[in-house]
Amino acid sequence: MNRLHTLIDGFSRVRILCIGDVMLDKFLYGSVSRISPEAPVPIMKMDRETRMLGGAGNVVSNLCALGCRTTFISVVGDDGHGRQVRRFLEETHCVPELVECEGYETTVKIRFVAGKHHLLRADQEQPLRMEPELASRFLERVDACLPEADLVLLSDYGKGLFEGRTAPDVIARCRAARKPVIVDPKGADYSRYRGATLVKPNMKEFQEATGVALNPAMDGWEQDAVAGAQRLFSEFGIENLIVTLSEHGMIFIPSSSPSDFVCIPTEARDVFDVSGAGDTSLASLGAALAAGAAVPDALVVSNVAAGIVVGKFGTASVTGTELKEALKEKDIQTPSWRHRDNILTPEAAAELAERFRREKKVVGFTNGCFDLLHLGHLHSFMKAREACDVLFVGLNTDASIKRLKGEDRPINNEEMRSLLLASLDFVDYVVPFDEDTALPLIEKLRPDVIAKEGYPLEFWPEGQFVKSYGGQALELPRLEGFSSTNIINRMKSSPE
Repeated sequence: MNRLHTLIDGFSRVRILCIGDVMLDKFLYGSVSRISPEAPVPIMKMDRETRMLGGAGNVVSNLCALGCRTTFISVVGDDGHGRQVRRFLEETHCVPELVECEGYETTVKIRFVAGKHHLLRADQEQPLRMEPELASRFLERVDACLPEADLVLLSDYGKGLFEGRTAPDVIARCRAARKPVIVDPKGADYSRYRGATLVKPNMKEFQEATGVALNPAMDGWEQDAVAGAQRLFSEFGIENLIVTLSEHGMIFIPSSSPSDFVCIPTEARDVFDVSGAGDTSLASLGAALAAGAAVPDALVVSNVAAGIVVGKFGTASVTGTELKEALKEKDIQTPSWRHRDNILTPEAAAELAERFRREKKVVGFTNGCFDLLHLGHLHSFMKAREACDVLFVGLNTDASIKRLKGEDRPINNEEMRSLLLASLDFVDYVVPFDEDTALPLIEKLRPDVIAKEGYPLEFWPEGQFVKSYGGQALELPRLEGFSSTNIINRMKSSPE
């Protein structure tokens, strides 16, 4: 998990613009020892009261706790609760860009808690109406803050901020500025999220939006999820979907290749309180993606963060240190041979390589059969990885190896070879390909650097192609005495 630790350390360089419905959370704590004689309800003896940021404000608290440089845009009332929200935001060290609305009361949620049990929640709220003058002031803040953001999070709590044209106008601005925008949605109307980079509903919200009820305990539920996601993709131009599955984890579905979905299980923890877990998940997902994580790694970080926060009581946040400790614990508990969800189809790899290029990262590539993994292979991976930021390794499938080397090869099947490669720290992504050469795959990926040992450029069509569009072809030094064929021949010639 060193790679994820490095990712988390990079959160301090991430700039995130969060936009959403903010509110004030009050927790009234006490004890219950008797029932009221006036009605069959408990009598709570009050001990103390705490106040903290709620709604999208909790997303901000989590972003700041993770170390992200955060700007927050929302609407509050010109009242005491609105001023308290501003003070709390300033204490998190975010940049609050709050628009005050005269005559509007800032939303307050009051929770009555006895011991560790919620007895009652009382809400003080009124619908927020985004009248033209208020919407204009709000969008002025968005226009001013958007250029500095690496990524935008929309946290929709259904309190009125994203009613009407607000969400479409914000998303249109993000697309024009080439800023990824991730939405935590509310309600069944996904037309307001048209064109979003990623939308993250839970199972209930997914059913409301698609009519598809998911049951992850049943076989074939993934195909139901893909079918529902495709409706959202085709109707609203949403690019990617993550559905949080409660105790069953998460599923990520890309519109570019819905069948290449990724599922990860939940983190098993004692659950004290699920309030705010979605906010933590959204914040950590956004932070990881903004820091350059691939989606599978971002899912792991988001899932682990949510697992931490449900073990806390009340609206809570997660720090980068807590995340790294939890990942270390997860690494200890996970068998070392398991790969990192980084075995990709050529199409998924091409999309990811393009995103890395947009982020100004150097994309590297090497390829081979890697039938019997040996020190020469590791030496090549190490040298190739030194020349790039992200290394893709093309892997010949079993069928292509048989065509190249005969029916008695490979010794190790494609699944085993993929898992071994995907588990190496030098290798970021493994991409199996079925063609006789890696050239069709390279034409899809268009790496900045291609590296391979023992191939002079005049006999290396793949290297020539990469150089043709301005890339670099590196002939790696061979570590003599190592090859799968030599190892197999020595084994065959050894006495029984």
